Order: sequence, then C-alpha cells, then structure tokens
Amino acid sequence: MVVDIKKKSTFNLQPIHQTVSVTFNYNVYFTSCLFDVKNPLLAQVIAADGEEGPKKIAAVVDGGLLQFRRELLRQISAYSEYYPDTLTLAAEPMLVPAGESAKNNPQLLEQIHQLVDKAKLCRHSYLLAVGGGAVLDLVGYAAATAHRGIRLIRVPTTVLAQNDSGVGVKNGINAFGKKNFLGTFAPPYAVLNDSTFLTTLNERDWRAGIAEAVKVALIKDTEFFDYIHQNTKALVQRDMNTMQQVIYRCAQLHMQHIANAGDPFEMGSSRPLDFGHWAAHKLEQLTNYSLRHGEAVAIGIALDSTYSYLLGMISRLEWRKIIKTLSALGFTLYIPELAEHISQPEHPRNLFRGLSEFREHLGGELTITLLQSVGKGIEVHEVNLPLYREAIKVLSTEC
Repeated sequence: MVVDIKKKSTFNLQPIHQTVSVTFNYNVYFTSCLFDVKNPLLAQVIAADGEEGPKKIAAVVDGGLLQFRRELLRQISAYSEYYPDTLTLAAEPMLVPAGESAKNNPQLLEQIHQLVDKAKLCRHSYLLAVGGGAVLDLVGYAAATAHRGIRLIRVPTTVLAQNDSGVGVKNGINAFGKKNFLGTFAPPYAVLNDSTFLTTLNERDWRAGIAEAVKVALIKDTEFFDYIHQNTKALVQRDMNTMQQVIYRCAQLHMQHIANAGDPFEMGSSRPLDFGHWAAHKLEQLTNYSLRHGEAVAIGIALDSTYSYLLGMISRLEWRKIIKTLSALGFTLYIPELAEHISQPEHPRNLFRGLSEFREHLGGELTITLLQSVGKGIEVHEVNLPLYREAIKVLSTEC
C-alpha cells in the first residue's frame, strides 16, 4: 500500500517508547598456577563460549609482575601453544606500567587499541588483562571501546583487584586531574583469580587490598567484619588461607550487590560500595598517587567512620573497634594532606573539594555512604563540614 503524503495534512508524532533488557553473565574463578599448561581453566573458559575453532587472544601484562615472574610472558606463549585448538596468541604480550601510572598516561590506551588492530581482534576475540587494579581498569576501558566491545578476561594479581575492582563492572582511566574521569560500565567475560600471584606481593600491596574487604564488611556484613577483626594477626602474617577466605567473601558481596542492588551501572546518584571513597580519591590526587588506593580507602573509612560516630550514628565502642582493626592491619590513618588548607574552601588542595568532585562524578545530588551500625550503611545527601573538620582533628590525635 502506498500512502500519498500530500493527502495527509498532519502526522500524530507520538513518542515511541522502547525498553531494552540485556542480561550479563560472567563467572569468577579461583585457582592457582593459571598459566601452567597442566591447568586447563583458561582454555576451558574460552572453549565454553560454544563457538567452533580457536579464538584469537592478546594479552596486556602489568610490567611490575616481571620482577617476580620473569617467565610469565613465556608461560603465556607456551600455554597458547599447548592449547592450539582453543586459543591462538595473536600478538606478543604487551607490557604496561604498574600502578596508577597506567591510568594517567592516555598514550597507553592508544597503544592497546593499536595492539587490537594489529592482532586483528574482533568482537569474538579475547583481550587478557593480567595485573593489578589500575592495569585492569585501563585494559578494560580499551576492550570496551575497541569495536564497541571485545571480550575481556581479567586476571587480577593483587589482593585489591581480586576482592574488588577485578570482579566489578567498571573500567576507566584518569583525566583532568580526576580519578576515573573517562570510563565505561562493561562486565568482563570472566575473572580468573590466581592465588600464586599474591605470594610475591610486597607488604604494602598485600595490606592495601584488605581495606576494600573492611569497607564492604562494614556496610554489608557484620559477621564478615568480625572475621577480619579476629584475624588481623593472621592477615598481617600473610596466612594465605585466611586471605583467601577474605577475598572470596569480599568478591561474593560485591557481586551480590552488582546483581541485586538494582543499579549496577550507577544510573542514579548513589555508589554505596564506595564507602570512604570520596576522601580516598582526593587523597590519592593530593599525594600524587604515592598512596596506594587501598591505603587511601583505609583513611577514608577511618574518616567517615569517625564522622558517623560524631553524628551519633554508631557508638564509641563500634568506632574504636573499626579504628583498632584498621590500625592492627598496619594502616596509617592520618596524613597531613587531610588537614592541608582545611580553612580555605576554594583551595585546590582542600580535602573537601573531593565532595563536589564526587557529586560531579556521580551526577545529581551528593550521595555518600555512612555507617548506621557496623554491617549496615546508610546514604546521606548533606554533610556538616565543621563536624567533618572535627573528625579530622580526632583522627590526628587518636591515630
């Protein structure tokens, strides 16, 4: 049937409503010696996609790992050769700097995109990210933006990455002096936690990752916080079984929140899993990232817990237990940057500028998480700056 437009004087141009539902599935695996050819896990994960023929993969590796795992690149190549029917290493593994510097250099993002192009990866190929949380964030952003999304397999190699950033859906890099200014929400294809990487961590990196476990325990699970509190000595002494329990429960709580909290891509103004993070992000910037992310989170937790205590939301006994736990784990809970230019609201090095930056990053109104009790967080939209300044003074004397 042909409609004569000339005979139609007006059109009823009503809005067209459309709802699109997308289901994301990904698994987090726990293993050891992942790249040993006798461990088939990686090959099995790739083969499970149900598509025939070997899949192209490219690997981006945290350069800091080679100090302790000199054979890592050779192992990745040998693994590909051992499972030729499942995967093909389409290019030599690419090395990127360790730590936050990986997220501060935009040229690295372009280099990964060049790797994807050179290796002729497609949306059915795999980008393997092996490293700490910052490297995973960088590679995840590159994977999400190449061909509008290449399958990403994360291999977190630090405590922090295995129990937090590695199992989430966020990717990003820093820009304009702000944490994660550029980024995506893009779930990985799979996460492979290899405990053997943790054995070579230095003391700072081993400890720093525990801060995210304390965070999620404080806002989600009283029993989990009690477990951490009761096992601080074992964690400090690097008992691997205790650490594995912490990592597993922390990852489990994070994934439950992502799946069941109703806003996995943070379309609203809330980031409840970022308890202590508004200050942590600013402190990382103020220290030129000499603070590990987990170290900054520990300070942010201490600050927001102290503020919650001064508001009368948690008891002094609860507050002291939190501070004692963080201190027993070896965290420094007060640094000069907390109080630097505290009386000058507009000074760029004023900590509380982090509140406006946090709100800007979320969009909408300011939303931060405080403690209603140990194991239960509560969101607030306004803060009492004089009381926050008092919280800093308390930390300076108590810690």
